[in-house]
Amino acid sequence: MSGFLGVPVGAAYYLVFALTHLLIPVAGGLAAAGAIVLFTAAVRLLISPLSFRALRGQAAMTRLAPQVKALRTRYGRQPERFNRELTALYKREHTSPLAGFLPLLAQWPFLSVMYLLFRSATVNGAQNQLLSDGLFGVPLGAHWLSGAGLLSVHDALFLVILAILAALCWLSARLAKRAAPAAAAPAAGTSAKRREGQGPVHPARVGQSRRTGGTPAARTSPDPAEALASSKAAGFFTLVLPYVTVVIGAFAPLAAAIYLLTTVAWTLAERRLYLYRTAHTASVPVPGTQ
Repeated sequence: MSGFLGVPVGAAYYLVFALTHLLIPVAGGLAAAGAIVLFTAAVRLLISPLSFRALRGQAAMTRLAPQVKALRTRYGRQPERFNRELTALYKREHTSPLAGFLPLLAQWPFLSVMYLLFRSATVNGAQNQLLSDGLFGVPLGAHWLSGAGLLSVHDALFLVILAILAALCWLSARLAKRAAPAAAAPAAGTSAKRREGQGPVHPARVGQSRRTGGTPAARTSPDPAEALASSKAAGFFTLVLPYVTVVIGAFAPLAAAIYLLTTVAWTLAERRLYLYRTAHTASVPVPGTQ
């Protein structure tokens, strides 16, 4: 294979080939698939800082959704001012709308390498010996649509993998929906504390609120209901995007489908761990606050 991906494909070939021979005494015929799982785990460990940063970024975007809505309402007719204020808000919160896509962008080269590795008959001028390996008799370079029929082992294996992949994507989407209210809760609690700390409202401010349709605090503090509504729009891609991997897996080689299955399961585990750590941190009282 030539081109700028020739070097990484060759490196991935030697790594997966070595892992396969290392696992043969333990896994037998499952050694090649196990090597792909280990390769995927190594990739996810490598980019794990980006993954947790993306989870924090998604939580921050949910928390900031009511403030973004307020800026859009205030500066909707001033696009330049709105963009300037929005950029300043993201800068103060050390986040970005693209933070949630960092793991996807980081993984794309590895997925491309895995795809090319099992689509190439030769690697570094030699025969690709990994193409002779398989899972339950199905070659790792085979595609779902190249099977013999629904009753064949080939199609049954792909259907099982795609079904598990879809189930994992569904669980990941559910966790993302659970994370949205959890991320908005701290902002709502902070707003309530600010309102409590303002003390009694001056009569002049009461009159002003009647003329303007609300108290000054109500105009500046985000409403939890609005936060949840805004977070739904912001989290659309987070909920829908995982299912794209099912479509990719349907047209990718078996090796790439195993890679996708492993990385989605890893993402689900990371999200659960992040939610657990967030909930545990929120439940531990901070000294001096009681």
